[in-house]
Amino acid sequence: MKLTRTFAIATACAATIGSPVLAQATQPVQVETVETGSTIGFLECTVEGGFGLLIGSSREAVCTFDQAEGEDQVYLGQIDKLGVDIGISGESYMKWVVVQALDHAPEDLTLDGTYVGVSADASVGIGFGANALVGGSDKSIGLQPLSVEGKTGLNVAVGLTSMTLTSVE
Repeated sequence: MKLTRTFAIATACAATIGSPVLAQATQPVQVETVETGSTIGFLECTVEGGFGLLIGSSREAVCTFDQAEGEDQVYLGQIDKLGVDIGISGESYMKWVVVQALDHAPEDLTLDGTYVGVSADASVGIGFGANALVGGSDKSIGLQPLSVEGKTGLNVAVGLTSMTLTSVE
């Protein structure tokens, strides 16, 4: 009975959270240079699956920064969420547009550092999520969702997210 009620609540939350995310996922994606920054590439991450711990979770990731100019860079990531996080999810995939402040030179660019922001995701079988983060070593990098996160499982999560990236030498 409790499991059925928990599943019903998770399904209702997933539908509530997932509807706007799914609507966004069906819209064409346009990558543009914004007034306060310039697009310098894409960050793609594969995130391990795991259990939501009701008020948060922590997962490891392997990320590749595909620079607009320059060689790809590989990073190890730690993604921590604080907020509602209920359920279990499989391995997921996330992709962001990487934007740098206009007053920072792109030479010797690294994404090492901690990024913070908000996220929302839900899955019942197959699910989606969105994460917008800002940070880096000098807080001049923005990670804007290019597309939604793809994942599998039975999970709902909404809250604050931090992601720490460390380059692989």
